[in-house]
Amino acid sequence: MIDLTGKVILVTGGSQGIGAATVKTLYQAGARVILHYGESRGKAEEIAQQLGRDACHLVQADLGQKQAAPELWRQAMQWQGKIDVVVNNAGMISATSIDDDFATWSQNWQQTLQVNLIAVADLCREAIHHFQQPNLQQKPQDPQQPSGIIINISSRAAFRGDQPNFMHYAASKGGVISLTRSIARGFAKDNILAYAIAPGFVQTERIAAMMQIEDAAQLTQDIPMGKMASPEDVAHVVAFLASGLSPHTTGTTIDINGASYVH
Repeated sequence: MIDLTGKVILVTGGSQGIGAATVKTLYQAGARVILHYGESRGKAEEIAQQLGRDACHLVQADLGQKQAAPELWRQAMQWQGKIDVVVNNAGMISATSIDDDFATWSQNWQQTLQVNLIAVADLCREAIHHFQQPNLQQKPQDPQQPSGIIINISSRAAFRGDQPNFMHYAASKGGVISLTRSIARGFAKDNILAYAIAPGFVQTERIAAMMQIEDAAQLTQDIPMGKMASPEDVAHVVAFLASGLSPHTTGTTIDINGASYVH
């Protein structure tokens, strides 16, 4: 069993889908969880009530707005005075075509990059600064334990690309991979670990809505396992990485795509 007792973990986009499953899994492993949400206050409140306010703290922020990430970090830090692990899960996806007018095209690109990449980088910056500061109020850290862990949720699209209407989404997620590897290389000396997770199709509310439009068989036809991953499949990997049990895997991307690498 993974034991995250004593760890405080920030999960962005934690009110639904992969984020909600991650919040619950981390709680079950003993962590105290800061659940960030954008608009779904009701869903966030429901999760917090299930887990208990002493174990789950809510923070709201619109990561589509510039400057939102530093303020989110400030509010999150007020709860326990520390954050041990950051899970950058919040993201957005919306279609845009090269045939759209330029204003629409540009707005979709800028908003997608803001939420999926720039806000992620901003939170990583805040986390790195925090992890670099020795906490003099605590006992000296076990040298085998990381000073902090960053887990960024990317996508299979970062490596395979995506349909033309989602080029901006794939580009943003490709940036997350490069960002994560750069952090792992640049801050290993500070005992900071950074990982990326690249899911394919996951059974979330967003995918369920998509399946009402497209045939489910069409969405899964390129997955050799024949079905989508569950949100818990991703959450379990997050919990393992958050444990710090495999520090030399820092910089790694873990694929969760049912072996659908190429097709």
